[in-house]
Amino acid sequence: MSAGSGRVGVLVLHGFTGNPQSVRPLADALVAQGFSVEMPLLSGHGTTVEDMMTTDWLDWSADAETALSRLAERTETQVVAGLSMGGSLTVWLATRHPELAGIICINPATRAAAEVQDFIRALIEAGDEDMASIGSDVADPSSPESSYDRTPLRPLLSLFEAADVVAKDLPKVTAPLLLFTSPQDHVVPPTDSDFLAESLNVPVEREFCERSYHVATLDYDKQLIIDRSIEFINRVTASPPD
Repeated sequence: MSAGSGRVGVLVLHGFTGNPQSVRPLADALVAQGFSVEMPLLSGHGTTVEDMMTTDWLDWSADAETALSRLAERTETQVVAGLSMGGSLTVWLATRHPELAGIICINPATRAAAEVQDFIRALIEAGDEDMASIGSDVADPSSPESSYDRTPLRPLLSLFEAADVVAKDLPKVTAPLLLFTSPQDHVVPPTDSDFLAESLNVPVEREFCERSYHVATLDYDKQLIIDRSIEFINRVTASPPD
């Protein structure tokens, strides 16, 4: 999706094994507010889980970088927003682009315990290529996420390994952060948000999605995310007074 013609651009990134459907309410609301929006489909997503098996962090980060470049070509200032792995990519972009006016992360995946990574490696070594789905963790039964019914292990491991690398670069982030956290997240521990907030040397604004699970952009707190994101974007991109 590429929409809008405003001077402020927002890149909106979906999560692991999901697709833009999970963040479309936010993207559509931003377009309605006059922002220019890019919402890419990340490599290997939105088709079949087999297509995702051969992709990894290098592919998804390249997709995010390309989409940000497209956005920068048609806007004056940019903000990046992402859900879950999209939040991981958002932070990664912020370590590389000090010109970003702000970043928004919703239940970002920022680290994985060593024992979790070792468990995934052991499954792969045993010949497993996928495991049960981690998608559609939504409290609202009327708003399911469209995601894969299996979780590919090698791509998941690449996400975990990338998080370790990005963590070392967090001091490079200069953009203020709006951080949404679901205390009842069954996919990414809320402590990932805590880690991110504690590791940055920039202003961090936190909101808790008390009624929502992991995919909060589709859940009971989606309007909170929309309203606070619009307010945040307007504030961090406002032209300074003469």
